[in-house]
Amino acid sequence: MIIAIDGPAGSGKSSTAREVARRLGFRHLDSGAFYRALTLAAQRAGIPPEEWESLDATDLDRFGVRAVPGDGGFRMLLGDEDVGDAIRDPAVNADVSTMAKVPAVRAWLLDRLRAASNGVDLVSEGRDTGTVVFPDADLKIFLVAEPRERARRRLIQQGVAEPSEAELAAETERLLERDRIDSSRAVAPLRKANDAVELDTTNLTFEEQVDRIVSLALERRERLAHE
Repeated sequence: MIIAIDGPAGSGKSSTAREVARRLGFRHLDSGAFYRALTLAAQRAGIPPEEWESLDATDLDRFGVRAVPGDGGFRMLLGDEDVGDAIRDPAVNADVSTMAKVPAVRAWLLDRLRAASNGVDLVSEGRDTGTVVFPDADLKIFLVAEPRERARRRLIQQGVAEPSEAELAAETERLLERDRIDSSRAVAPLRKANDAVELDTTNLTFEEQVDRIVSLALERRERLAHE
């Protein structure tokens, strides 16, 4: 069974998908981590973002980005280095949308993301998981939340326990710009799949949103078992 969870930055995709996978005993796949790892690799290689459009499959292979199963999900590696923490750096956040809109990058990753689902029950999350990567997913969820709440969550994730008004305003602006880029890109833009269930998490606790998705997943699995 494949569950696809999509939504804009700060909507709670990663933490929610990880916990849903844990509760169901599924493997968790963070598609955004692949884009982040490629972004980090390009930054470390000294390739400026304005040149990323010219990257091809050979360049991407040379970066040495790979994912290996571990801890109920996948560990992101650059060569033999685990970069799970490094890919969450603000500098990576600032450039990952540029990497994600490169056609060669999306084509390069598509087969790798799909290969991760072979023979396993999977909860995958990203921005085009239900529309492009797994268009036939058994359950599709599209998470949304008010921009200010998304900004608050993102800042807390970055270690800002009590964000100031100025920090919230600046982060909200960054997220809205990220939304604009992700929604308007020519290749696989951020959008809700026609058959996705939209879940507004603005006023939900973390446990509430996880409970709702787990409930939907169990209902869908029961239905599939009788088809």
